[in-house]
Amino acid sequence: MDFNYNENQKMIADMVKQFGKQNITPFVREWDDNQIFPVEVFKKLGELGLMGVLVPTEYGGSGFSYTEYVTAIEQLAILDPSIGLSMAAHNSLCTGHILQFGNEGQKKKWLPKLATAEWIGAWGLTEHNTGSDAGGMATTAIQKDDNWILNGAKNFITHAISGDISVVIARTGEKGDSHGMTAFVIEKGTKGFSSGKKEDKLGMRASETAELIFDNCIVPSENILGNVGDGFVQAMKVLDGGRISIGALSLGIAKGAYFSALQYSKERVQFGKPISHFQAIAFKLADMATEIEASELLIYSSVDKKNRNEKMTLEGAMAKYYSSEIAVKVSNDAVQVLGGYGYTKDFPVERFYRDSKLCTIGEGTSEIQKLVIAKQIIG
Repeated sequence: MDFNYNENQKMIADMVKQFGKQNITPFVREWDDNQIFPVEVFKKLGELGLMGVLVPTEYGGSGFSYTEYVTAIEQLAILDPSIGLSMAAHNSLCTGHILQFGNEGQKKKWLPKLATAEWIGAWGLTEHNTGSDAGGMATTAIQKDDNWILNGAKNFITHAISGDISVVIARTGEKGDSHGMTAFVIEKGTKGFSSGKKEDKLGMRASETAELIFDNCIVPSENILGNVGDGFVQAMKVLDGGRISIGALSLGIAKGAYFSALQYSKERVQFGKPISHFQAIAFKLADMATEIEASELLIYSSVDKKNRNEKMTLEGAMAKYYSSEIAVKVSNDAVQVLGGYGYTKDFPVERFYRDSKLCTIGEGTSEIQKLVIAKQIIG
């Protein structure tokens, strides 16, 4: 494997950096303090082709591989993890589910709007009483003529309020049956479909999280992705790729925190010399750099398999598990390097620290990743 950036990656990295200087960095503090979801930023990212990175050009997307995709997430996360998270959720979950399992008519209908960010996408699996145990979901879909009637609610859903379209998994069979759930595409404005309260979160505060509510929500059969009963199996395959994106998000957070700590350690003088010259700080920086390198290698190993359409459940889970835990550790170390300043909002490391924790929870907790890894290696 060649680990150097290819031309597309270089282009994306430069583009994100330039875009961020004007459209992200000046507003990060305001968005974080007030939990503002900056929809207009994602519209602009759509114009740059970053909201349809994996979507083929015939559907209005950029037609890139996972290599370019993780680069875009990582670079956005270095600037603001919330923006990276929302971009990833839009691409790999909602858009990715339709891309992977939609028929030709569904792809032509929805992908062009998603790829350009004319529409923002949401994806609903988690419920109030079913997080890791997603198969025990309570939201039901009952067929009536050529429609399906959905009742229930999903929570912790990214873009639940601002999203224009959602892919939702609902139970169409027996509870706990992996073939008893179905994926539905629901457009905003559909009768009986609404959003609930917005969550007030520790971190990732500029990425909107809220409930999706279904009250006798009527969805036509033509909005089913794949076959009835395939929804849960589809969701697990979607999450295989989603784990890579959370790994890339974690990597960006770790790099952002590390860069901030490294710069500060070179500028902060104590006892007559920069604190980076003290072994306690130098060794901490050495650990951070090594852990980031290991994280990156795991991510690109899974990306390589994904690009070759090979099974990467093990590699994706390893990348997600390790990278998310390392993001928390590196961010924690960065706060420690900055000392008292690291505990203030005047420096970005406290935000990286708060934002990093979500990566060990979202799209499968670290504990679930270890279960997946164990199952893959034990058989």
